[in-house]
Amino acid sequence: MQLHALSAPTDVVFALAGDVRNNSRAIKQLRLVRSLGLTATVFALGEDSGAPFLDEGVHLRLLPRPPGGGPRFFWRVHSLFLDAARAVRARVYHASDLYCLHALRLAAAQHKARLVYDARELYPHVASTARRPWTRAYWHLAERLDIGAADAVFTVSDSIANRLQQTYRIARPEVLHNVPPMQHPEASGLLRERAGAAKDTVLVLHQGSIQKGRGCFKLAKAMRTIHGAVLVFMGGGPLKPALARTVRELGLGQCVRMVDPVPPDMLLPVTADADLGVTLLEDTCLNHQFALPNKLFEYLMAGVPVLASDLHEIGAVVRRFDVGRLVHLNRPGALAVAIQQCVDDQDARQRWRARTPRVFEAYSWTTAAARFTEAYRQLLP
Repeated sequence: MQLHALSAPTDVVFALAGDVRNNSRAIKQLRLVRSLGLTATVFALGEDSGAPFLDEGVHLRLLPRPPGGGPRFFWRVHSLFLDAARAVRARVYHASDLYCLHALRLAAAQHKARLVYDARELYPHVASTARRPWTRAYWHLAERLDIGAADAVFTVSDSIANRLQQTYRIARPEVLHNVPPMQHPEASGLLRERAGAAKDTVLVLHQGSIQKGRGCFKLAKAMRTIHGAVLVFMGGGPLKPALARTVRELGLGQCVRMVDPVPPDMLLPVTADADLGVTLLEDTCLNHQFALPNKLFEYLMAGVPVLASDLHEIGAVVRRFDVGRLVHLNRPGALAVAIQQCVDDQDARQRWRARTPRVFEAYSWTTAAARFTEAYRQLLP
């Protein structure tokens, strides 16, 4: 894709190496950009569905997703986003992940604009770099090359903010937790209907992408011994076909169901149908130890208690507010025991559910939004 002529100028060029239409963090940030009266041109990967995206002040331009992964994928993405971003004159270039950062740094330099970086992962230490020191070193160097040029850096947890500050000798990034805007959703009944689950059956939900390192296969296999519950996977992802095949091969069709994801704005009333939400990041990398994923806060905002991996940041939330049960995935049989105990103990689930609102006294999108908008006001006085 070669773009030579400059397109109409905009206030913000926002880039994400994924499908922004299904990315709740990006959508929340773009709405804040609009709340400041700014226009945005969004570059993302995906196929055009023809459906409108946000409002007329946000212009979405979808780029074809390159094949492959790792550093080769990065350079293909870099080339796509560099051509696209250079062709639009903006006041701020907002890289919503590391894969876009170098391209947007070059575009910002070309147009003498400001640069924003959202470090939504601890990229050198994600699951795909585990036991691959050269790959980890590559992503470390890629991030080091550009993060110091950013006028503002955001991230998702205090642990990642501290790590970035110490590693790269930068000002501590602003922490924008992956918390939904405050709401009180009523259960829609749609999830139970799609899953074909009876009203007296405990509905266990895993929502979000089905991919490596998220415990999806362990979760499905654990259901072989579970009574009184149905497990629903609601989401897409690269491993969804393989997981569906495993469910068929193990004869788990009666207790494991797979349903399509719903748009972010429709998610919480569907989530509220569940009796237990599951987030099972595996302890394979530092990024998982430091993660505070969207699904954790989405479950809790919907009043759904959680069964979660006992990792550093996630475990701290669950323990502090007593909103679920923690499990060590590396202990044989521990997951199945934990699921069955959660299914059988209705009193515990009710206690956990009653305590979910307390989480949002400490983790607030209102607070995160104020940090985001103040950072933008500093960039664009």
